[in-house]
Amino acid sequence: MSRNEIALESVTMIRENLDDIPDHTFGPGYSIRWYQPGDEKLWLEIQSRADVYAKVNADLFKKEFGSDVETLSKRQCFLNDGTSKTIGTASAWFGHLAGRPLGRIHWIAIRPEEQGKGLAKPLLATVCNRLRSLGHSRVYLTTQTVRLPAINLYAKFGFTPVIDSEADRQIWTRLQRQIKCPLHL
Repeated sequence: MSRNEIALESVTMIRENLDDIPDHTFGPGYSIRWYQPGDEKLWLEIQSRADVYAKVNADLFKKEFGSDVETLSKRQCFLNDGTSKTIGTASAWFGHLAGRPLGRIHWIAIRPEEQGKGLAKPLLATVCNRLRSLGHSRVYLTTQTVRLPAINLYAKFGFTPVIDSEADRQIWTRLQRQIKCPLHL
C-alpha cells in the first residue's frame, strides 16, 4: 500500500493539566522565535516537507490559523538551528473538545533531515509551556494512527487517549500493541 493509499485514522489525545511539563531543552545553537508576518511561507515549506500524508497549501494555513498577526505571534513558534535556518514549527493553539474550549497542540513539524535529533521533545515542551502561560489548564491534540513516533512522544508527555466510542477503543487497543509507551486506556 503506498502512502497515498494509507487509511488515515484520526485520534485525539488529552493532557488533563499543564503541571509538570517534562523539562527538555534544545542543544547549543537552537532557538525558538514566534511568528512574524510572512512566516506562512516557512510554515508551508516545513509542513509540506515533513508531512507526507496531508495536502499542505496556503489555503490550509489560512483555514487552520487565520490571519490575525497578534494571535499568531503569541501562539505559533519556529525552531531555528545554529545557522538561523528555520527547521521546525509548532502551534500553541486553541480549540474545542466535547464542546469545551481547550488549548490545542497544533501542526508540529520538523524538517525530515533534522528529525531524530531530539528536537521534538523541547519543541513540544515549548508549546505546552506557552499554552500554560496563556491561561490554558488542559490541552488536546489530534494525530493519525500512522504517526507512531508522535503518539509515543505524546504519551511520554502525559497525553492519554480520548475514547468516545467502541471504534476509538479498538483503535487505541491496536495502537497500544504497536507503540513503546503505555497509553493508560
